[in-house]
Amino acid sequence: MVDYGMGNLQSVAKALAAAGARPVVTASRRAVEEARALVVPGQGEFGAAMRRLRRTGLASAIRRAIAKGTPYLGICLGLQILFDRSEEAPGEPGLGVFRGVVRRFPRRAGLKVPHIGWNRVKSPGKRKSDYYYFDHSYYADPEDRALVDGTADYGVAFCAAMRRGPVTAVQFHPEKSQRAGLALLREFVRSAC
Repeated sequence: MVDYGMGNLQSVAKALAAAGARPVVTASRRAVEEARALVVPGQGEFGAAMRRLRRTGLASAIRRAIAKGTPYLGICLGLQILFDRSEEAPGEPGLGVFRGVVRRFPRRAGLKVPHIGWNRVKSPGKRKSDYYYFDHSYYADPEDRALVDGTADYGVAFCAAMRRGPVTAVQFHPEKSQRAGLALLREFVRSAC
């Protein structure tokens, strides 16, 4: 688990342990580059996250790990930083692993921003939908729609989960999503290890 000072590391570590992993929390670039799998949780502001990741050298370590095929699970902000930029922090580049923009939810009558609470995620090719816990004001808008592995609706249909090769990322919080979240973490642990 990458510790860059922004995220609920303890609850994610406990959930990963319950899913069968032995999580190691680290801020070491070398450990990130040599990890068998990476989990990047995050809560907070996109610009502050990217500044910390660049200042510590973790941004380039994460990019190198992904480029060599290390399994990656991004949670909430850990999904958003994979893209080029965010409306939350204009002029602050993301990791640029995937092309796209992180957008703020539009103002809609009756909908509060941030989007907090349970929402259904629909995955292409799956008949069953599961509910997960969200807490966010921004969502990823990938240029390549084939990245999208699950969508939810909050005034606009948005990317709730994405997948490409060894990279999986979710906008929701699996560590707070009870049975469905634990199942997702178990799937990641099995595929990564």
